[in-house]
Amino acid sequence: MTALIAACPPLDTNSAYCNLLQCSHFADTCVLAERETDKGFELAGWISAYRPPAAPDELFVWQVAVHESARGMSLGRRMLDELLACPAFRGVTKLTTTVTEDNDASWGLFHSFARRHGAKLHKRPHFERDAHFAGAHDTEFLATIEPLETAPAKSAEATTAQMEAV
Repeated sequence: MTALIAACPPLDTNSAYCNLLQCSHFADTCVLAERETDKGFELAGWISAYRPPAAPDELFVWQVAVHESARGMSLGRRMLDELLACPAFRGVTKLTTTVTEDNDASWGLFHSFARRHGAKLHKRPHFERDAHFAGAHDTEFLATIEPLETAPAKSAEATTAQMEAV
């Protein structure tokens, strides 16, 4: 995954350790896409995401990476839809992410996602070049897509009852 992210500029590269934590701590909220080649299976795409603890109705997408050889196949769209369908995102009503202004592929993906789901995409500066990155990184814009419809969140009572029945 680290190599895939590195091969997908302008994505920020994280340490292999960070990527391993994402795969283990957030396994229920991430999506991997593989494809079969003559050498076996290889990683074609990855989305890392999570539900912010202070915003349980939100799906935050950290990174979307699609290998160059898998672009143009709607893989990003399919992974986003798969992600939204994950049980971990029941009850989500909005998707948020941060994107730099010049990342046309990501803006295209998220605008398309909003249209397909009958939602609106709102954009505003979030982490600013000078105030947050000391001029070393472009401003990250917060994109918010809402409203989204997912299956209702299970209540804590229903979850407890199911666990007691086991």
